[in-house]
Amino acid sequence: MADDEALGFEHMGLDPRLLQAVTDLGWSRPTLIQEKAIPLALEGKDLLARARTGSGKTAAYAVPMLQLLLQRKATGPVVEQAVRGLVLVPTKELARQAQAMIQQLAAYCARDIRVANVSAAEDSASQRAVLMEKPDIVVGTPSRILNHLQQDSLKLRDSLELLVMDEADLLFSFGFEEELKSLLCHLPRIYQAFLMSATFNEDVQTLKELVLHNPVTLKLQESQLPGPEQLQQFQVVCGTEEDKFLLLYALLKLSLIRGKSLLFVNTLERGYRLRLFLEQFSIPACVLNGELPLRSRCHIISQFNQGFYDCVIATDAEVLGAPVKGKRQGKGPKGNRTARANNPGVVLTFVLPTEQSQLGRIEELLGGENGAPALLPYQFRMEEIEGFRYRCRDAMRSVTKQAIREARLKEIKEELLHSERLKTYFEDNPRDLQLLRHDLPLHPAVVKPHLGHVPDYLVPPALRGLVHPHKKRKKPSSKKVKKVKAQNPLRSFKHRGVKHRPRAVPS
Repeated sequence: MADDEALGFEHMGLDPRLLQAVTDLGWSRPTLIQEKAIPLALEGKDLLARARTGSGKTAAYAVPMLQLLLQRKATGPVVEQAVRGLVLVPTKELARQAQAMIQQLAAYCARDIRVANVSAAEDSASQRAVLMEKPDIVVGTPSRILNHLQQDSLKLRDSLELLVMDEADLLFSFGFEEELKSLLCHLPRIYQAFLMSATFNEDVQTLKELVLHNPVTLKLQESQLPGPEQLQQFQVVCGTEEDKFLLLYALLKLSLIRGKSLLFVNTLERGYRLRLFLEQFSIPACVLNGELPLRSRCHIISQFNQGFYDCVIATDAEVLGAPVKGKRQGKGPKGNRTARANNPGVVLTFVLPTEQSQLGRIEELLGGENGAPALLPYQFRMEEIEGFRYRCRDAMRSVTKQAIREARLKEIKEELLHSERLKTYFEDNPRDLQLLRHDLPLHPAVVKPHLGHVPDYLVPPALRGLVHPHKKRKKPSSKKVKKVKAQNPLRSFKHRGVKHRPRAVPS
């Protein structure tokens, strides 16, 4: 085989059962990280691998882990059943995703390889019962794994052979530094380890020194963003600040943006301004506030994933790294993040004339192929939504600086009332709790009910009969709702180059 020819799964010496599972997943060829990491891992090397989110890192460690365990059971001496693989991740959601991927790859060898996730919201007793059966691979957060090690419901010192730290750059930043150092004391002196990360920061270097032995380092020369065939990026030039809010309101209220969206803003204050603005029109949105504790931010992401909100508003510095699930187009498993793996996505960047210089720097970093602009112009006829402008102005006037300040205070107040750490304090100081509870409720912005309804005469003629204005979201029920495939109303607008519905709208 030529050196420059991509190494396919069929040339890696994998078990036929793994190859069949890969085929069922629709993977015709490995991603770059899989092509480079799997052969090295099968040779017994420790790996420190950097690859962007959505590049296939999970399969890059799951495939060799399963292959090595299958080989051991098929060719080695008969040994006692034990936990031989451990996967550490920073969040419960990532643990569920890792477990699901490993189980999919082990679909044809499920009798030989068992996988357990001890990060689920279950009581310790049920998890101990699962661990008593000694699954081959255990997935969990460092704190939960350490808890089971300290209770002797999980023993790894005499059996562990493979250790994976997935999203290694987030493990310390999510507060697991002490747990990780304590956890490593329960492991054997010799084992094979993989550190998978989107970045190589100081925390990853620390972990490298703690767990790896003469590792092979993979710094893949690939873009940190998916290619244009997977992620389409457009710039929307808005004449004024008001035009930004007007266009976003129209896109959301007329359901031209469907499914879940991430709205990026420059500052936290602007995030609350946007949320209160959308609230005027009964468009549910939440703010990912970096001032709140990690547990609260994870709860917000969980609510977003469960359908309480269609929009999460955040600054770059406040995005968790916790997986955000959104609708995807085409066939395949649901629940993948936009522009991850084979999941297509669209980004709209709203730009004012005064921001053109900043846009130029962004395009330099993105680096369009063959000299083409990274952000294509997105044509939208603003005159079509001019009838909404008076509503937009009315809503913007209602969102004052005082309203924004009070909205932020309200969230902090709610956090104090529900804080587990303050529970003991409030038990000792009940008067403080009563004062907090009976404080005057905040009304950050006056919501005018009529703004939540869009009369037919305001809907652009090209979209009448095609769009269904965003209605106020009902509280999620336990019943499953059958999804109905809708038409794509964007095709009715005069624009160029858009083939997919927008999924993310930075502002």
